[in-house]
Amino acid sequence: MGLPPSIAYDRAITIFSPDGRLYQVEYAFEAVRKGYISLGVKCAEGVVLAVLNKRQYPLAEPFDKIQKIDEHVGLTFAGFASDARVLIDRARVYAQVHRLIYDEPIPIETLARRICDIKQLYTQYGGVRPFGVAFLIAGVDATGPKLYGTNPQGTYISFYAHAIGSGSEEALKILEKNYSLELGLERALMLALYTLDKTIEGGAKKDLIDVALVDVKTKKFKIFSKDEIEEQLNKMRKVSDFK
Repeated sequence: MGLPPSIAYDRAITIFSPDGRLYQVEYAFEAVRKGYISLGVKCAEGVVLAVLNKRQYPLAEPFDKIQKIDEHVGLTFAGFASDARVLIDRARVYAQVHRLIYDEPIPIETLARRICDIKQLYTQYGGVRPFGVAFLIAGVDATGPKLYGTNPQGTYISFYAHAIGSGSEEALKILEKNYSLELGLERALMLALYTLDKTIEGGAKKDLIDVALVDVKTKKFKIFSKDEIEEQLNKMRKVSDFK
């Protein structure tokens, strides 16, 4: 019995199938789709990140799924945490080198491009595999608030709002229905929490989610404590008029 025709293109990252596909890259996208949901919402006053962060093991300490890269920028991810860790470390190095050379915070797009340069490189050479992780990068630079999404093939896109991971299709429908360019930072936070609450089975709880924001006034990336998350969740459920 012969092997399926796709097998010849399935095992090597550098070989295109006849219909122009790289199967290993598509498998990396699948790893992202199966990751815990992460979403971001940008407005004129800043950017909010909100993510599902379940414990993998009952006795494990919580893992910070939202990571600060520099004072003005942070990120979250969906996909393999091991792949994310390597790229996060690289991103921090890029941010500090940029400060040392140019005496200014790294522009958010520059950081996204540097990360995607690495990702794209890993789609071109034999003996490696693509990074099975996607990022949402949130920050404020000299041009204002920025939200960039990256994917395993090395593409980055600027978003007003975006979601990645398991359940992202449903989350995107909620964001598309409720997002407005007139949102303030408080309203953007409420929208992010509402979307996560409606997407997670059983609703959002402080022990299940992580939240962070960066605002244009302070240009500081802040990760919320669990008490602050509970306070904001209670506020969202009292005042929410989203659909």
